[in-house]
Amino acid sequence: MSTRRDFIKQLGAVAGLGAVASMGLGLSAPQVRAALAGSWYMPDENELQERVFLAFAASSSIWADWAGAVNNTIALLAKTIAKYQPVTVLCRPAQLAQAKSKCGTRNIRFISVALDDIWMRDFGGCFVVDDQGGRGLVDFNFNGWGNKQAHANDTLVADELSYQTNATYISSQLTGEGGGIEIDGFGTAIITESCWVNSNRNPGWTRAQIEAELKANLGLRKIIWLPGIKGKDITDAHVDFYARFASKGVVIANLDNDPNSYDYAVTRKHLEILKAATDADGNKLQVYTLPPPLKLRSNVYTQNNPDFAPGYINYLPVNGAVIVPQFGDAAADKYAKDLLAKLYPGRVVVQVNIDPIAAGGGGIHCVSKNLPAV
Repeated sequence: MSTRRDFIKQLGAVAGLGAVASMGLGLSAPQVRAALAGSWYMPDENELQERVFLAFAASSSIWADWAGAVNNTIALLAKTIAKYQPVTVLCRPAQLAQAKSKCGTRNIRFISVALDDIWMRDFGGCFVVDDQGGRGLVDFNFNGWGNKQAHANDTLVADELSYQTNATYISSQLTGEGGGIEIDGFGTAIITESCWVNSNRNPGWTRAQIEAELKANLGLRKIIWLPGIKGKDITDAHVDFYARFASKGVVIANLDNDPNSYDYAVTRKHLEILKAATDADGNKLQVYTLPPPLKLRSNVYTQNNPDFAPGYINYLPVNGAVIVPQFGDAAADKYAKDLLAKLYPGRVVVQVNIDPIAAGGGGIHCVSKNLPAV
């Protein structure tokens, strides 16, 4: 079953605190409102990266008794990724010492900042580059997946990241999340309609208007729209749990084989669309399927938890490696590892037990934000 983050509820509103950078770097990025004239584009995530950002930010107000285990899993991911490339961990000022102790400091830096939760992919914006070695960051005005969770701090993180990375700050007219965007770096994107053409993010916007803005923001030439599904999880079906580009023209599609899951029908419809689709250059896509496991480890995170998200497809490519979940289903774990090894030649496929994070409906891609090298 591949249900996703289903309305994790925060107990009480969180007052908005401005982002405070460590290392004496000031309060907030100067917001440069750049006019997009087609020079910026979102690069392929599989290309060379400068670093990965993570957030050591699980709190008991959202995660209850699991907060410690979730942060320990973030620390494990930080140490795993740091074997291959630099990592920057965001954490609350009061948790800086704990974050350093858990994550270690080898190839890892830290930024102290006010945070609500751990989902860096969603609230961190999207990095873009140009042909002159410039870097920008598009802020999609994170609103807690349609005001389903307190987000006063997280909505400021994209601004702070633009400051920390010397990236031009670009404010989109849209509201959305990074996990709702999948691109090939050559002008093609795969997007789920359910999370973008949705009144809880972009009221009054048509799909055509949203497509035009996304194309302008991210340097896109074509968007392949998947229907997704509204209201089944907090994200309204982010694409990074449904389809990923392994390379130009090569797509991995989630295929849920549990007939009792709502995703059984959803993923089959998506597969039909992807097999018939062409990219921005008019070429047919080569589509591979990656089913989630049908057997899970029996523990507090998986038992009686409809939010548990066992999606291998929510993996993270880094320099020289692919970091992918491991769920304890020996056959399914092996299939995922073998497929990714085939599609990412020359990279080590590293599997990590992320059960505490998956218990909240997300995965490795959800909690990370890659910074492209320029």
